[in-house]
Amino acid sequence: MLELYHFAFSTCSQKVRLVIEEKGLEFVSHEVNLLAGEQHDPAYVKLNPRHVVPTLVHDGRVFVESTLINQYLDDAFPDPPLRPADAAGRYAVDSWIKRVDESLHPAAPVVTFAMGPRDALLELPEEVREANIEAIPDPRARATRRSVLAHGIAAPEFAGALSVFLDILDDMESALASSAWLSGDGFGLADATLLPYVLRLEHLAMDPLLSRDARPAVASWLERVKARPAYDRAVEAWAAPAAIEMMRSKGKELWPELEPLTRRDVA
Repeated sequence: MLELYHFAFSTCSQKVRLVIEEKGLEFVSHEVNLLAGEQHDPAYVKLNPRHVVPTLVHDGRVFVESTLINQYLDDAFPDPPLRPADAAGRYAVDSWIKRVDESLHPAAPVVTFAMGPRDALLELPEEVREANIEAIPDPRARATRRSVLAHGIAAPEFAGALSVFLDILDDMESALASSAWLSGDGFGLADATLLPYVLRLEHLAMDPLLSRDARPAVASWLERVKARPAYDRAVEAWAAPAAIEMMRSKGKELWPELEPLTRRDVA
Protein backbone atom coordinates (compact mmCIF):
# COMPACT_ATOMS: atom_id res chain seq x y z
CA MET A 1 0.00 0.00 0.00
CA LEU A 2 1.20 3.51 -0.84
CA GLU A 3 0.49 6.45 1.44
CA LEU A 4 1.47 9.96 0.39
CA TYR A 5 1.79 12.94 2.70
CA HIS A 6 1.62 15.96 0.40
CA PHE A 7 0.29 19.46 -0.27
CA ALA A 8 -1.68 20.43 -3.36
CA PHE A 9 0.54 23.36 -4.44
CA SER A 10 3.88 21.92 -3.36
CA THR A 11 6.18 21.56 -6.37
CA CYS A 12 7.77 18.45 -4.89
CA SER A 13 4.36 16.95 -4.14
CA GLN A 14 3.20 17.63 -7.69
CA LYS A 15 6.17 15.88 -9.27
CA VAL A 16 5.70 12.78 -7.10
CA ARG A 17 1.95 12.67 -7.80
CA LEU A 18 2.75 12.92 -11.53
CA VAL A 19 5.00 9.86 -11.31
CA ILE A 20 2.44 7.94 -9.25
CA GLU A 21 -0.28 8.69 -11.79
CA GLU A 22 1.95 7.92 -14.79
CA LYS A 23 2.58 4.54 -13.18
CA GLY A 24 -1.15 3.98 -12.69
CA LEU A 25 -0.72 3.49 -8.94
CA GLU A 26 -3.24 4.12 -6.20
CA PHE A 27 -2.36 5.85 -2.96
CA VAL A 28 -3.90 6.88 0.33
CA SER A 29 -3.75 10.68 0.57
CA HIS A 30 -2.72 12.59 3.68
CA GLU A 31 -2.76 16.32 2.99
CA VAL A 32 -0.30 18.47 4.94
CA ASN A 33 -1.23 22.16 4.80
CA LEU A 34 2.08 24.01 4.50
CA LEU A 35 0.53 27.46 4.81
CA ALA A 36 -1.04 26.44 8.12
CA GLY A 37 2.28 25.05 9.33
CA GLU A 38 1.13 21.43 9.56
CA GLN A 39 4.55 20.26 8.35
CA HIS A 40 5.88 21.30 11.76
CA ASP A 41 3.45 19.11 13.69
CA PRO A 42 5.49 16.76 15.92
CA ALA A 43 3.67 13.69 14.61
CA TYR A 44 4.58 14.59 11.03
CA VAL A 45 8.16 15.55 11.92
CA LYS A 46 8.64 11.99 13.18
CA LEU A 47 8.03 10.89 9.59
CA ASN A 48 9.95 13.71 7.94
CA PRO A 49 12.50 15.42 10.21
CA ARG A 50 13.14 18.11 7.57
CA HIS A 51 9.58 19.49 8.00
CA VAL A 52 8.85 19.21 4.25
CA VAL A 53 6.57 17.33 1.89
CA PRO A 54 6.15 14.89 0.32
CA THR A 55 6.68 11.77 2.38
CA LEU A 56 5.91 8.36 0.91
CA VAL A 57 5.06 5.33 3.02
CA HIS A 58 5.15 2.03 1.11
CA ASP A 59 4.12 -1.06 3.05
CA GLY A 60 5.20 0.62 6.28
CA ARG A 61 8.59 1.86 5.04
CA VAL A 62 9.12 5.64 4.99
CA PHE A 63 10.73 7.43 2.04
CA VAL A 64 11.58 11.14 1.94
CA GLU A 65 13.14 13.55 -0.59
CA SER A 66 11.02 13.85 -3.73
CA THR A 67 13.83 13.09 -6.17
CA LEU A 68 14.70 9.90 -4.33
CA ILE A 69 11.02 9.02 -3.99
CA ASN A 70 10.53 9.28 -7.76
CA GLN A 71 13.60 7.15 -8.42
CA TYR A 72 12.33 4.61 -5.90
CA LEU A 73 8.92 4.50 -7.57
CA ASP A 74 10.53 3.98 -10.97
CA ASP A 75 12.58 1.10 -9.57
CA ALA A 76 9.81 -0.47 -7.48
CA PHE A 77 7.17 -0.15 -10.21
CA PRO A 78 9.18 -0.36 -13.47
CA ASP A 79 6.23 -0.41 -15.89
CA PRO A 80 6.12 2.01 -17.60
CA PRO A 81 9.76 3.09 -17.21
CA LEU A 82 10.27 6.82 -16.76
CA ARG A 83 14.04 6.83 -17.35
CA PRO A 84 15.90 5.88 -20.54
CA ALA A 85 17.43 2.42 -20.69
CA ASP A 86 20.84 3.67 -21.85
CA ALA A 87 23.46 5.17 -19.57
CA ALA A 88 23.86 8.38 -21.57
CA GLY A 89 20.11 8.95 -21.54
CA ARG A 90 19.96 8.47 -17.77
CA TYR A 91 22.87 10.85 -17.36
CA ALA A 92 20.97 13.54 -19.27
CA VAL A 93 17.86 13.02 -17.14
CA ASP A 94 19.87 13.04 -13.92
CA SER A 95 21.57 16.27 -15.02
CA TRP A 96 18.22 18.06 -15.27
CA ILE A 97 17.09 16.71 -11.91
CA LYS A 98 20.35 17.62 -10.17
CA ARG A 99 20.10 21.15 -11.49
CA VAL A 100 16.55 21.47 -10.20
CA ASP A 101 17.50 20.20 -6.76
CA GLU A 102 20.58 22.41 -6.46
CA SER A 103 19.38 25.71 -7.94
CA LEU A 104 15.77 25.85 -9.11
CA HIS A 105 14.11 24.36 -6.06
CA PRO A 106 15.82 26.80 -3.64
CA ALA A 107 14.77 29.67 -5.93
CA ALA A 108 11.12 28.62 -6.05
CA PRO A 109 10.05 29.67 -2.53
CA VAL A 110 11.80 33.02 -2.98
CA VAL A 111 9.75 33.79 -6.09
CA THR A 112 6.58 32.25 -4.67
CA PHE A 113 6.51 33.86 -1.23
CA ALA A 114 7.60 37.25 -2.52
CA MET A 115 4.47 37.26 -4.67
CA GLY A 116 1.59 34.81 -4.32
CA PRO A 117 0.76 34.13 -0.66
CA ARG A 118 2.71 37.06 0.79
CA ASP A 119 -0.26 39.31 1.54
CA ALA A 120 -2.23 36.46 3.14
CA LEU A 121 0.70 35.50 5.35
CA LEU A 122 1.28 39.09 6.42
CA GLU A 123 -2.34 39.20 7.58
CA LEU A 124 -1.70 36.39 10.05
CA PRO A 125 -1.03 37.36 13.65
CA GLU A 126 2.69 38.11 13.97
CA GLU A 127 3.20 35.41 16.59
CA VAL A 128 1.67 32.78 14.30
CA ARG A 129 3.75 33.90 11.32
CA GLU A 130 6.93 34.00 13.38
CA ALA A 131 6.26 30.57 14.89
CA ASN A 132 5.96 29.07 11.41
CA ILE A 133 9.16 30.76 10.25
CA GLU A 134 11.07 29.71 13.38
CA ALA A 135 10.04 26.10 12.76
CA ILE A 136 11.95 26.07 9.43
CA PRO A 137 15.05 23.99 10.27
CA ASP A 138 17.51 25.70 7.89
CA PRO A 139 18.61 29.11 9.27
CA ARG A 140 19.32 30.45 5.76
CA ALA A 141 15.83 29.48 4.63
CA ARG A 142 14.39 31.18 7.71
CA ALA A 143 16.26 34.39 6.92
CA THR A 144 15.20 34.30 3.29
CA ARG A 145 11.55 33.73 4.19
CA ARG A 146 11.59 36.74 6.52
CA SER A 147 13.23 38.84 3.82
CA VAL A 148 10.79 38.06 1.03
CA LEU A 149 7.77 38.45 3.30
CA ALA A 150 9.08 41.80 4.46
CA HIS A 151 10.14 43.19 1.09
CA GLY A 152 8.32 41.21 -1.61
CA ILE A 153 9.91 41.41 -5.05
CA ALA A 154 12.19 44.17 -3.75
CA ALA A 155 13.91 41.63 -1.50
CA PRO A 156 17.62 41.30 -2.35
CA GLU A 157 17.18 37.57 -3.00
CA PHE A 158 14.41 37.97 -5.57
CA ALA A 159 16.17 39.03 -8.78
CA GLY A 160 18.72 36.23 -8.51
CA ALA A 161 16.01 33.63 -7.87
CA LEU A 162 14.03 34.82 -10.87
CA SER A 163 17.18 34.65 -12.99
CA VAL A 164 17.54 30.96 -12.08
CA PHE A 165 14.06 30.35 -13.53
CA LEU A 166 14.94 32.25 -16.69
CA ASP A 167 18.15 30.29 -17.19
CA ILE A 168 16.27 27.01 -16.86
CA LEU A 169 13.57 28.12 -19.29
CA ASP A 170 16.16 29.14 -21.87
CA ASP A 171 17.96 25.81 -21.59
CA MET A 172 14.67 23.92 -21.79
CA GLU A 173 13.88 25.86 -24.96
CA SER A 174 17.16 24.74 -26.50
CA ALA A 175 16.72 21.11 -25.48
CA LEU A 176 13.08 20.90 -26.54
CA ALA A 177 13.82 22.37 -29.96
CA SER A 178 15.16 18.96 -30.99
CA SER A 179 13.24 16.62 -28.67
CA ALA A 180 9.61 16.42 -27.62
CA TRP A 181 10.55 15.49 -24.06
CA LEU A 182 13.32 16.27 -21.60
CA SER A 183 13.57 12.60 -20.63
CA GLY A 184 14.30 11.11 -24.04
CA ASP A 185 11.77 9.47 -26.31
CA GLY A 186 8.86 9.88 -23.92
CA PHE A 187 7.60 11.68 -20.83
CA GLY A 188 9.73 10.82 -17.84
CA LEU A 189 11.32 11.88 -14.59
CA ALA A 190 12.96 15.02 -15.97
CA ASP A 191 9.62 16.24 -17.37
CA ALA A 192 7.80 15.42 -14.13
CA THR A 193 10.49 17.27 -12.18
CA LEU A 194 10.43 20.47 -14.28
CA LEU A 195 6.67 20.71 -14.80
CA PRO A 196 5.73 22.05 -11.33
CA TYR A 197 8.21 24.91 -11.56
CA VAL A 198 7.04 25.97 -15.01
CA LEU A 199 3.48 25.71 -13.72
CA ARG A 200 4.41 27.92 -10.77
CA LEU A 201 5.32 30.71 -13.19
CA GLU A 202 1.97 30.27 -14.92
CA HIS A 203 0.12 30.40 -11.59
CA LEU A 204 1.96 33.64 -10.82
CA ALA A 205 0.72 35.09 -14.13
CA MET A 206 4.14 35.14 -15.78
CA ASP A 207 2.51 33.89 -18.97
CA PRO A 208 4.66 36.09 -21.26
CA LEU A 209 7.68 33.99 -20.28
CA LEU A 210 5.90 30.83 -21.46
CA SER A 211 4.25 32.15 -24.61
CA ARG A 212 4.82 30.82 -28.12
CA ASP A 213 6.36 34.15 -29.04
CA ALA A 214 8.93 33.98 -26.25
CA ARG A 215 9.66 30.23 -25.99
CA PRO A 216 7.71 28.19 -28.55
CA ALA A 217 9.30 24.84 -27.66
CA VAL A 218 8.54 25.26 -23.95
CA ALA A 219 4.99 26.36 -24.76
CA SER A 220 4.45 23.26 -26.90
CA TRP A 221 5.96 21.01 -24.22
CA LEU A 222 3.67 22.48 -21.57
CA GLU A 223 0.63 21.83 -23.76
CA ARG A 224 1.70 18.20 -24.25
CA VAL A 225 2.18 17.67 -20.53
CA LYS A 226 -1.22 19.16 -19.74
CA ALA A 227 -2.84 16.87 -22.32
CA ARG A 228 -1.68 13.76 -20.47
CA PRO A 229 -4.33 12.00 -18.35
CA ALA A 230 -1.88 11.82 -15.45
CA TYR A 231 -1.71 15.62 -15.36
CA ASP A 232 -5.44 15.88 -14.70
CA ARG A 233 -5.23 13.38 -11.86
CA ALA A 234 -1.98 14.62 -10.35
CA VAL A 235 -2.35 18.38 -10.71
CA GLU A 236 -5.78 19.55 -11.84
CA ALA A 237 -7.62 17.29 -9.41
CA TRP A 238 -5.80 18.97 -6.52
CA ALA A 239 -6.07 22.53 -7.81
CA ALA A 240 -7.88 25.14 -5.74
CA PRO A 241 -9.28 27.68 -8.23
CA ALA A 242 -9.62 30.42 -5.63
CA ALA A 243 -5.99 30.06 -4.55
CA ILE A 244 -4.77 30.04 -8.15
CA GLU A 245 -6.80 33.10 -8.94
CA MET A 246 -5.33 34.86 -5.89
CA MET A 247 -1.82 34.06 -7.09
CA ARG A 248 -2.54 35.09 -10.67
CA SER A 249 -4.16 38.32 -9.54
CA LYS A 250 -1.09 39.22 -7.50
CA GLY A 251 1.19 38.27 -10.39
CA LYS A 252 -0.71 40.48 -12.83
CA GLU A 253 -0.53 43.36 -10.37
CA LEU A 254 3.23 42.97 -10.05
CA TRP A 255 4.03 42.24 -13.70
CA PRO A 256 4.87 45.87 -14.67
CA GLU A 257 7.58 45.85 -11.98
CA LEU A 258 8.67 42.30 -12.80
CA GLU A 259 8.89 42.61 -16.56
CA PRO A 260 12.18 44.58 -16.63
CA LEU A 261 13.78 41.82 -14.53
CA THR A 262 12.83 39.22 -17.14
CA ARG A 263 14.50 40.90 -20.12
CA ARG A 264 17.37 39.04 -21.70
CA ASP A 265 18.62 41.82 -23.95
CA VAL A 266 21.59 40.99 -26.13
CA ALA A 267 24.40 43.50 -25.71
